[in-house]
Amino acid sequence: MNEHLYLVTYDIREPKRWRRAFKLMKGYGEWLQLSVFQCRLSRRRHAELIQMLDEILNRRVDALLVIDLGQADKVKPRVVSLGEKFEPVAREPIIV
Repeated sequence: MNEHLYLVTYDIREPKRWRRAFKLMKGYGEWLQLSVFQCRLSRRRHAELIQMLDEILNRRVDALLVIDLGQADKVKPRVVSLGEKFEPVAREPIIV
């Protein structure tokens, strides 16, 4: 499967929208920090995620960054981590 590793971070001003985005993101990736997730996604799941986040965000006041780190099986992120150890999210089965 051709999956990429993404870093997703957002700044959502209104708490209700923030909670909706947080709950959605927990279904797509691993929570790293308050509004930061790492996600291992196929093109289809990436498109689904972007579409659903776009429905939540208010583009006038909120911000979202989705950073493509490359092919998940080949990327070796160089990360400085103080505190909890950073590990790239591993491929896991998706239960539908």
